[in-house]
Amino acid sequence: QVQLVESGGGLVQAGGSLRLSCAASGRSFSSYDMGWYRQAPGKERERVAEISLSGVRTYYADSVKGRFTITRDNAKNTLYLQMNSLKLEDTAIYYCNPPELVRLGRAYWGQGTQVTVSS
Repeated sequence: QVQLVESGGGLVQAGGSLRLSCAASGRSFSSYDMGWYRQAPGKERERVAEISLSGVRTYYADSVKGRFTITRDNAKNTLYLQMNSLKLEDTAIYYCNPPELVRLGRAYWGQGTQVTVSS
């Protein structure tokens, strides 16, 4: 199973930008569709964006559409999330995982990376 490490989070003012990275180990990264998820304090984890294994197809939650961009580099085994025009409500811990494993209840949720948007 692919192992994942998220990074790139931080403290940013509203309207600012951040780029998250998800480094994968193992040969199976390019075999999976991949997704970004987030969980804010006191809220359930929500799906933010997904990208097909080839990178051709993407999905975005309505709350981030037009502001976030998901990409992947299969040669580098890395998934990215470019976040622009950040809002206070984007504050959360962000995680990456294959949607397939999430739906099967087999995803491992690591430390994630904290994104905090201040006013």
